[in-house]
Amino acid sequence: MIWMNCKPIMIIGAPRSGTNMLRNALTSLEGISTWPCDEINYIWRHGNVRYPSDEIPAENATEPVALYIRGCFTSMARRTDAETLVEKTCANCLRVPFVDRVVPEARYIYIVRDGIDAIGSARQRWTAGLDIPYLLEKVRFVPVSDLPYYAFRYFWARLFRLVSREKRLAFWGPALDNMQAILRNHSLNEVCALQWQRCVDKADEALSRMPESKVLHVSYETFVREPEAEMRRILSFMGHDEVPDDTIANAVAGVSSKTIGKGRKALGDDEVAGLEALVSSSLRRYGYL
Repeated sequence: MIWMNCKPIMIIGAPRSGTNMLRNALTSLEGISTWPCDEINYIWRHGNVRYPSDEIPAENATEPVALYIRGCFTSMARRTDAETLVEKTCANCLRVPFVDRVVPEARYIYIVRDGIDAIGSARQRWTAGLDIPYLLEKVRFVPVSDLPYYAFRYFWARLFRLVSREKRLAFWGPALDNMQAILRNHSLNEVCALQWQRCVDKADEALSRMPESKVLHVSYETFVREPEAEMRRILSFMGHDEVPDDTIANAVAGVSSKTIGKGRKALGDDEVAGLEALVSSSLRRYGYL
């Protein structure tokens, strides 16, 4: 097994739940780094590229798969001279046991946001236009042997958007086991809600079985209301207790609580009521209902 010359930290969170915000704040600090792109799902799926969803079971973390992914972590840590390497691919919510088998020394920061607020933001990504700079940032980390597969999928996703009644992509975000049935039988807002629910349910189930010392729970709403205190708590969990207060303040200077309730307001009362009923068990578990 490849020795990992850094402390790996996995941010686990459903799409549009503040994973980017948290990752960017952390990696603005000295000694903490990440990949120069949004996510590395292409790396996580290498060796399982044709698995039908992102819910990849732990047994699929074979030795060649683990060696490849660990090699990518080690390479990036060396390139950035990182003491701690942070990773935040949202699809990892669906396969925490797989991730933990690949990187058993990893620790986890689990951030949860009100699913109804997250839906409004996720819908925008499902219907987004072509973003060439964003695409080029990610394509650099696609394993060469997987490029033809992803090129075809990307072309199909964009073509589908042209003919879709909802003007949506063929796929976006974490791919669930029964994704095609969900897309056929639900509105786009409901699809976003069910993605959020599966992500938090699977992540919660897996992380609850780990030792408490490996997992830190973070509320998105608490973080954006009290960013400096929450950042100090997170850094302590990561073993970075020495960061000065003014440095922490600078790291979270752009964090705002104005996003709380924004998604609910944009959806409207009737739509919110229907979505709350759809994913009520998960909303209730986290105190959002």
